[in-house]
Amino acid sequence: MKKALSLLLVLALALTLGSAAFASGEASGSAEIAEIVSDKAYIEETLNIANNDELTWTYASGADAWTMSVVSAVVYPELPNQQGVSVCVPGAYVTGIDTDGDGAADVTAASYAEPVNGVLVIDYDAEITSTNGQVYTAATAPVILNTGAAGYGSQSNRAAGTTYAKEGYVNVSCGNRGKQDAVKDDDGNVLYYTGDAPSCLVDQKNAARFVKYNILLGNLPGGVDYMVSTGGSGGAAHAAMFAATSNNPDFYDYEIEAGAVGVYATADGGYSTTVTIDGVDYDISDGAWGCVAYSAITSLYEGDITMAFEYYLNPDYSFNTDFQKQLAAYLSELYMEYINGKGLSVAEAAVGFDLNGDGDQDDTIDLTIEYDPDLYPETNGYHGAYLDLYLAEFTENIQWYVDNLDYASGYTWFKADGTAMSDAEVANMTAADKAAAFIEGRYNNGSSSASSGPSGAPGGASGNTTTVNGVTEMTVGTPDAGTTQAAGSGTNSKNYASFDEMLAAYEADIAEVLAGDRFGKNQVSLYNPLNYIGAEGTDDPVWTRVVMGEKEGDMGMMASLNMQIAWLAAGTDAVVEWQYNGGHVPSEVLGNSFALWVDQMYAEHVEGALPVKKAPAEHQMQNGDAEEMTGADISDWVSLDENGQVSVTLKDAAAYRTNNAMKATPGFDVIDYGQEDYVFGSAEKDARHWDVFVLEAMQEHADVLAGLF
Repeated sequence: MKKALSLLLVLALALTLGSAAFASGEASGSAEIAEIVSDKAYIEETLNIANNDELTWTYASGADAWTMSVVSAVVYPELPNQQGVSVCVPGAYVTGIDTDGDGAADVTAASYAEPVNGVLVIDYDAEITSTNGQVYTAATAPVILNTGAAGYGSQSNRAAGTTYAKEGYVNVSCGNRGKQDAVKDDDGNVLYYTGDAPSCLVDQKNAARFVKYNILLGNLPGGVDYMVSTGGSGGAAHAAMFAATSNNPDFYDYEIEAGAVGVYATADGGYSTTVTIDGVDYDISDGAWGCVAYSAITSLYEGDITMAFEYYLNPDYSFNTDFQKQLAAYLSELYMEYINGKGLSVAEAAVGFDLNGDGDQDDTIDLTIEYDPDLYPETNGYHGAYLDLYLAEFTENIQWYVDNLDYASGYTWFKADGTAMSDAEVANMTAADKAAAFIEGRYNNGSSSASSGPSGAPGGASGNTTTVNGVTEMTVGTPDAGTTQAAGSGTNSKNYASFDEMLAAYEADIAEVLAGDRFGKNQVSLYNPLNYIGAEGTDDPVWTRVVMGEKEGDMGMMASLNMQIAWLAAGTDAVVEWQYNGGHVPSEVLGNSFALWVDQMYAEHVEGALPVKKAPAEHQMQNGDAEEMTGADISDWVSLDENGQVSVTLKDAAAYRTNNAMKATPGFDVIDYGQEDYVFGSAEKDARHWDVFVLEAMQEHADVLAGLF
């Protein structure tokens, strides 16, 4: 009872004083708060689901899966409806539910009738063979953490889906605080904003700790060392950041503030990251083993300069205004300086390209951007090894698409005269025939959208929605409106009275961000994965895969390339896929799937795992029934040689990106990443400018830009 009363006191004080005062202990009773927050035993007792009398398990017979009701992932939630967690486990790993604490199953799948409180009785000898042939047990199964946060927004708690039960995976759904969230009083008045960075990521880290802790306790099945983060769009950003910041101490204060398990402040000013089970201490991590991120909108720190640079590479791109075009030129110059200042290099063997053209892949190449407007006018003067790598990745992904057309289903193929092929002609098509027809646009694949939702992927998007595990939500943010969408504010680049007024707003906001938050940390730096990949204190993931559509309009492709370069340097098995014709949150296509990738990574990186290969394609024997071609003829910029190899120039790649992107860069707030401005707000206001590159360009070139504003 004393503990319960103390917890109520803590929550009351937190609500009354606001998160900043609560975190710093700048109020009467701070000693008591600190004592309770650091109470390791209390947190571990509370978050042990075996002690939760309100938790229930629901059985889905069609999926053969047990799903845990939503419970709090932390002891001191600020917004309880957004800091919960739910877990779905395959039925084969569960004998039943122990309802009376004697260790025996009292409710089984056969006898289940309604949600029941109790503890799982786990069968650690049971095996599940995935659809791709990988074998898992209750102790080795991958644990899939679905990072929501569409548009960097909040994610309400919800039950975990049964999506991966057939694969043998444990599936985790967690809520998270997001941009513009606020703690309110009983009358609905805002007391303070709370959803700004890094709250969203911290809530996902806390959910991971909760799940891993209960796996160690034996309350849940799953491989505690095999957590895979995944999501789409803003969720993909957080999936990548979750992997990039694995177990880094920069986030511990925020986790401790929420009452997370397995991370505690110590008397000497340090941290403890162990839990105690039956008198034995076990390390517990808030990080990932692997990651699959679909359209990772990160790092925002690079968001403006990568987008501006990619658009400015196309000298024929028509910006909305001369101001935007000139700012893009200045930001492009800053991007060149930024990349060249990082001292990047990559081993040719790691990326699979002969970047220096010497006929082998034995070299390590320094990655720089060079500028010569006389020799390279077709790309506004920019060239260099960094752009060679960019083009190689871009081209390779078109090559992959062409090489995997045998996996295409439902296509209607056409002859050169525009008439549909017969079934016999389609049955006799070779890989070379399909490649040529594809390049010439002689097909109809039955799809009118570059991004029609997930196919074997956990997240997908169409229009302004994002779908994760079958649930579709509105993606907050309309970048084409050029607005920061700050609550209670209509000020953005379109209605500043003058350039000087806008510049002053940038300077004031960025000064606040640079001054640090309640823990003295820069929110933008916390949300930059490149600050953490390979850094001291980070436990880098074993593997990562970032999937972007080549028509992606929400983020520069080079941001994902920069993460790959950093991960490879850190020893992570890192892949970027830029899907031809894919848009925002592209579907898995042509025989690929999320589960296939996870199973393959398990095969490559876990000793004793079975080898897994992509299933052979079933050759198309009948033509589709479409009456006209809808494929894009790309033969004017994609060359196909007699060996089936495609080639593309940097100029044409830049033109394809800018002319086909599903959203246009100039719609953003002065090319500042407007829809995300409020990710870096404060307790007092939910939106602030934060881009130091935009500020630098405006300050250095104020005389020119003011005249164009």
